[in-house]
Amino acid sequence: MRRYISLIFFLLVTTLVASFAGAFSPGEWYQGLNKPEWTPPNWLFGPVWSVLYLFIAIAGWLVWRAKGFGLALFLWFGQLALNGAWSYLMFGENRIDSAMIDLMFMWLAIAAFMVTSWRLSRLAVLLFVPYLIWVTFAGALNFALLQLNP
Repeated sequence: MRRYISLIFFLLVTTLVASFAGAFSPGEWYQGLNKPEWTPPNWLFGPVWSVLYLFIAIAGWLVWRAKGFGLALFLWFGQLALNGAWSYLMFGENRIDSAMIDLMFMWLAIAAFMVTSWRLSRLAVLLFVPYLIWVTFAGALNFALLQLNP
C-alpha cells in the first residue's frame, strides 16, 4: 500500500489541472464557430479526457517511481501546464490562434516526455500514446477552426 501513496499526488495534480481546464466550457462562442464536418460531438470530450487524465497521472507516477524528479518528470509537468493553458486560451480567452501555439508546444512536450521516459517506463510511454493521438487530432481541429474562423 505504501508504494501507491505517491500515486495519490499524481492523481490529485492531474485532477486539479482537469478541473481548471473544465472551468472553461466551450459555451456560446464555440457553438457559433464554423467547424469542420469531422468535429466530434460535444458529449465525447468528457469521457475521452477522463480516461486520458487517468493515463497521464499513472504515467507521471510510473516515471516518478522509476527515476524521481528528472527531465522526464519536468516534461510531464510542462505538458500538464500547457494542457490546462489550452482550455483557458481557447474557451476562456476565445483565442484560437494562441490556443494553437499552446497546443504545438504541448504536443512537443508530450512527445519529449515519451522519448525521455522510454528507458524508465515503457508502460508510461504506452499510456501516453492515446494522449498524443488525441492531441494530434485536437491540433488538426484547432487548425481547422483557425482556418474557418479568421
